[in-house]
Amino acid sequence: MDVQVGDVIQTKKPHPCGTNQFDVLRVGMDFKIRCKGCGHEVMLPRIKIEKNIKKIIRAGEQ
Repeated sequence: MDVQVGDVIQTKKPHPCGTNQFDVLRVGMDFKIRCKGCGHEVMLPRIKIEKNIKKIIRAGEQ
């Protein structure tokens, strides 16, 4: 999956704050993402993130 730093990912399940969109801060074996709703930052393994991505919104496509 081609996810780059600066993209916004939409996940299948929402964050507890209610939003399902996250900013991608770091890409590698682990992804660092920031919730668009509350600003909480999380590092998750690539496999877990790729399984839960519903849609990728590129930086210029909004």
